[in-house]
Amino acid sequence: MLTFEEKLSIIESFPELERKNVSMGRINFHYEASASDKKNVVYHLHSNGNGFVYGAELNGYKKNDKGMVNIRDFSADELRTIIQKSILSLTPKISTKAPREKWINQDHQTLILVQEEDMWSVYAGNNLDGAFNSYGEAAEYLHEEGFSRV
Repeated sequence: MLTFEEKLSIIESFPELERKNVSMGRINFHYEASASDKKNVVYHLHSNGNGFVYGAELNGYKKNDKGMVNIRDFSADELRTIIQKSILSLTPKISTKAPREKWINQDHQTLILVQEEDMWSVYAGNNLDGAFNSYGEAAEYLHEEGFSRV
């Protein structure tokens, strides 16, 4: 079993997670870029080594009624793996079925414009660059930033 310090070191190695100290010496780690209202990836990590990782969307783990997986007895590799999977399960997905356009600038940087439900989203890789209420607003933004539709 990993010590609290070892678990903390592994969790803090994920730059996308933000530490939040909570009551009774426990620590949560939030993923602010989450596509859902769920932001806690690590929940109530305690100095006794107990804690939970959000795993509602993950297969192969025993979860409580809130979708949390107890990590008390996890090895270093198991902890890294479940955190990676948890973050991935909360990461916004780019739909391959939604209307999408490729835009490029003179430096050959590429952005993708995707219609998602009633919004138009601009992505740089998997990262959301901006969200707009209409295609026109998104296209205007891209033009202002020096991009042209391919």
